[in-house]
Parts: sequence; structure tokens; C-alpha cells
Amino acid sequence: MNRLRSASDQRDASTPEGTRLYAVGDVHGRDDLLAGLMADIERDGRAHPEARKILIFLGDYVDRGLQSRQVIERLSGPMPEGFEAVFLKGNHELAMRQFLNDAQFGRTWKYYGGLETLHSYGIAELTLSDDPADFERARLHLAATLPERHRHFLEALSPWAEFGDYFFAHAGVRPGVSLARQIEDDLLWIREGFLDFTASFGKVVVHGHTPQESAVFRPNRIGIDTGAYMTGVLTCLVLDGTSRHLIQTAEQPALRTAAR
Repeated sequence: MNRLRSASDQRDASTPEGTRLYAVGDVHGRDDLLAGLMADIERDGRAHPEARKILIFLGDYVDRGLQSRQVIERLSGPMPEGFEAVFLKGNHELAMRQFLNDAQFGRTWKYYGGLETLHSYGIAELTLSDDPADFERARLHLAATLPERHRHFLEALSPWAEFGDYFFAHAGVRPGVSLARQIEDDLLWIREGFLDFTASFGKVVVHGHTPQESAVFRPNRIGIDTGAYMTGVLTCLVLDGTSRHLIQTAEQPALRTAAR
């Protein structure tokens, strides 16, 4: 059962003792930004050799940007030395898996980023076509082209994670439902009812899914989707004890912003 506190009290939320968490927002096919951010995270980690260091990726690795294949290749490979990693499922990974099972779902997926993902795997059947036969050809082509390591990565994603006083989900949680009873549909898709909720969720919810120009800090939640595919800014939230700060890598030189 979750330990309930007022939302204002959660400003003092803490990670487990000796644990440094790195939560990474929505990548959306921007491997160029991810490469820079990972280098900055690794550098930060070296400055804290005594800490247990855990990377938590919040989902939406694919679609919209042009380097989805490269992103999955990077994330399905070895992590920096000394780091553990947790990979959460986003609604866009769900969509990619749906397309692999149902070609006609491509009519939906194509127009909210799937076309760019297909291009990253060298699949061009749908570039200029909405013919049902071409959707099936593209599905078969993707199934044949997708490396087994990428397939396993997509199938093994987790819907949520929690460490200390923090709960991590791609989109958020349903107010009024305990964290232990949240359903995947809400964890991957919710906006209405979650974003404007001001009371406690039991833990501070760290999420992506809803892009903003800058990270959003509320007493009960922290949103770190800074719209990397369109803004060029990819955000990592670093949590250690009760401290919080951001590491951000942009198309310009890397910048760091103190959250408090």
C-alpha cells in the first residue's frame, strides 16, 4: 500500500539511500541528441563513483525523428560502465508492435510518426501509398528487417518503475487509483485528469508523453518531455537523495539547468 502524503510534502521526496537516478524523457528517433546526452550522463556518473546509478528511460524511443533504428540499436546494447538501466514502454512502441501484428493499423501509425520509423529501417513501401496491399508489404518487410535484438527490446519494455518516493511512467497515472492498480492504457496514454490534478499520488510521478518547452516541476509530478524531435532538446532528470537537477543536450552546446 502506498504511503500517502500531501502533495506539498513531496517536495522532499527522496531516492533510496546511495542511489542516483537518471530519468530520460521522450527520444523520438533523435539518436544524435541521445548520444550527446548519454555522454553527459556518463560524465556525471564518473563524478559519483560511490553511488548506485540507474538509468530510467521513459519510453517513446521511436517515431517522428529520423533515427529510430539507431536509437533502439543504442538502447538495446550495453549501457555505460557502472550503470543499470530500466526501459519503460511508450505509446509509440505499442504502436510499432501493433503494426507488426496488424498491417492495417499502419493507417493510423503512419501519420503520427511511423513513416519516419519505417524509413529508418529502409522501408519505403508507404512513402507515397495508402494501398492496403502496400501496408501488408511494409509490415512483412519490417518483420523481416527488424533485428532480433530490437524485437526483444520492444517486447521486454516495462509499463512502470518505482524507486524510493518516485514512480516512473511514460504518460502518468489515473488519480484516485492506487499506484499498484494502475492499468497500462493510462500509464501509456493519460493526459486529461492527470496533468491538472494537484493532490498527492502517493509518490512523485516522473513522466514524459506531453511535450513542453521546458521541464515541468509540480509538487506531485515532474514532466520531462521537452519535445526533442522538434525542439532539439532532450532532457534527463537527475535525482539523488532529495536533490534534483537537469542535464539537457541540445543541437547547440550542452546546457545544464538547476531545478532548485
